[in-house]
Amino acid sequence: MPITAPEWKRRVFAALAVPNFRRYVSGQALSLIGTWVETVAQALLVLRLTDSGTALGLTTSARFLPVLLLSPYAGLLVDRFDKRRLLIVTQVGLGLVSTALGVSVLAGTITLWQIVVLALLFGVFSAADNPARQAFVGEVVGPSLLRNAVTLNSTLVNVARVLGPTIAAVLVTTVGIGWCFVANAVSFSFVVLSLLSLDTGQLHPSAPAPRAKGQLRAGLRYAMGHHSIARPLLMMALVGTFTFEFEVSLPLLARDTFHGVETTYNWLIGSLGAGAVAGGLYAARASRTGVPFLVRIACAYAACVVFLALSPTVPVAIVACVCVGAASVMFLTTGNATVQLASSPRYRGRVTALWSTALVGSTPIGSPVIGAVSDAASPRYSLALGAAACVAAALIGWWPRGGRASDRAASSADA
Repeated sequence: MPITAPEWKRRVFAALAVPNFRRYVSGQALSLIGTWVETVAQALLVLRLTDSGTALGLTTSARFLPVLLLSPYAGLLVDRFDKRRLLIVTQVGLGLVSTALGVSVLAGTITLWQIVVLALLFGVFSAADNPARQAFVGEVVGPSLLRNAVTLNSTLVNVARVLGPTIAAVLVTTVGIGWCFVANAVSFSFVVLSLLSLDTGQLHPSAPAPRAKGQLRAGLRYAMGHHSIARPLLMMALVGTFTFEFEVSLPLLARDTFHGVETTYNWLIGSLGAGAVAGGLYAARASRTGVPFLVRIACAYAACVVFLALSPTVPVAIVACVCVGAASVMFLTTGNATVQLASSPRYRGRVTALWSTALVGSTPIGSPVIGAVSDAASPRYSLALGAAACVAAALIGWWPRGGRASDRAASSADA
């Protein structure tokens, strides 16, 4: 029986029926747009100052190095403390860092070392913010709507990826690149206001983890003991390291391969976001999770990235970016939902911290590599490396294993 339009809408936007979730994602949406405005502006600023793909890769890695180093500890904090209050602290901190960067650019005193230092500070707050945001979604909507909420949240990230570069282009050409950072600083206030406006009586808080020795090791053993958690984490680590580095590869592809201007990069990153929105809406409707489905998406993702690497012209590359964006968000949301649904609430902060480490914390490793490959050979080769990482990730998910037995053992231990 075909699905009617009202049924389709109810299935895709089910989590939005929860008032707290509507408030939360409204603030998140505005903040995410601001984050993409700053992301584009920072890439353009570094290229203006250095004209170096390697410098761009190193600066991007500095922003995510604290996530790699601190996320496991941050995940334990998320399990121990009230997630809503923790998010208020991290959002205020992130806003202050963006304010400092914007003031320095507007004053004309900005240097590369200042960008790196502020990027490191941004990463420190992000290390706690990323797992807190992901784990808090389950407390807002409850377990029955978790997958749909995760997918809608990821779709919003990519709506922001469409709008953010456009707004950044307007700000850069009209009032200057410094105001992009100021706009992002202001956007964090919307998240804080949304968090303060939530009806706390309607939340589904998990019991805080008590202080005890060996909790980090316990969280890691728990994750590695579950096939539905360990395999997606390993797959995400590979893809996050070499494929998700579009903040480095796309500006260089626009400049070096297509000899374009800043507008060319905006078209590419905007198309990536447009495809991701379409992929996110499909993922919300399909509501599919699991490692086998994730393997198929990884294979499709590899094919789309190869298409982008071989694109002969900018219009073809724009079409390829739409395909890459759709595959990207489907891989991300399927993996994230698979991991969260498989994890116990008392371990969810530590598990989502491991996911953040695999997704974002891998950037300090991947960004310099992608930048160096682009400088030494071509951005096309750096994209090909990302496609190879997708194939390797698919092999990890497909490889024969005794996963069901280990899952049952781990579940029994958790019980």
